[in-house]
Amino acid sequence: MLIDDVTIKVKAGDGGRGAVAFNSNMNSLGPVGGDGGNGGDVYVEGISDLSALMQFRHKKEVKTANGGIGHGQSVDGKNAEDLILKVPVGTVIINVETGATQEVIKTGERILVAKGGKGGRGNFKFRSAVNTSPREYEEGTPGEAFTLHLNLKLIADVGLIGLPNSGKSSLLNELTGAKSKVGNYAFTTLEPNLGVYYEIILADIPGLIEGASSGKGLGIKFLQHIERTNTLFYLISAESEHPDKDYEIVRQELKNYSEALAGKEEYVFLSKSDLVSAEELKKRLAVLRKVNKNALPLSLVDEDSLKKIKEILNAIKTAK
Repeated sequence: MLIDDVTIKVKAGDGGRGAVAFNSNMNSLGPVGGDGGNGGDVYVEGISDLSALMQFRHKKEVKTANGGIGHGQSVDGKNAEDLILKVPVGTVIINVETGATQEVIKTGERILVAKGGKGGRGNFKFRSAVNTSPREYEEGTPGEAFTLHLNLKLIADVGLIGLPNSGKSSLLNELTGAKSKVGNYAFTTLEPNLGVYYEIILADIPGLIEGASSGKGLGIKFLQHIERTNTLFYLISAESEHPDKDYEIVRQELKNYSEALAGKEEYVFLSKSDLVSAEELKKRLAVLRKVNKNALPLSLVDEDSLKKIKEILNAIKTAK
């Protein structure tokens, strides 16, 4: 199961308390209380693992360690280690308290989401000409604590879209060696799957149905994942008696959700073309080309059609 929307609480570490101490050596009397250490920060870092938010399925609160307390002989407390939360690239981070929004858009990118508290000063820092034996010290400041809403929106070069059972998973598996579930029934794919074709990231988006933009079927849950794709591959099954209507249904749902989606670069394929007769294929391809004149037939057992789709992917790669 893909976790793509989760709310967690994060708490950075508190700063350590400063120390009150005095040197016991006869020739070196005076305050020697060290400062407290700083509390650990909380960072979010992008990784390529699409399932990384699964770690928060049951663990809703995370926190770092506090800074160490100061010691005598001017020994400062240790700074606490930072906590780094690994999230999938494409994760939107919304700070519920402040309303601030940040996005992780590349692998290795690190974003500070909660700052650790500063360690308090020990009494050594309070010495002066008129106060040679200070007993003042500071408590460390508290670390920041926030509620974060983490929302994953896939970032892919190409999104494979279409009605259920239109061959998207099979194409992804053929091109990338991914192991998406394949079956001859609707909603085989219940979560997005990713594959890589020579540095081109392909996303198999679960099947849309009419009314998806208003919550029907798998609903808008997966429409958001298409927002981050640069190019869309529409797969329309050749087994459909109305391929033009199938195309229009999917396209309309994208438009209803976001006008920007309908404006993305697109390629249209009449998939599973080997499952109908040559005569029927010709008729249905002609119908589909009335709504998209560049529609192409696609069959995973036809080397020519696979070669064509690979040429398109290679062109996309070159243009990156």
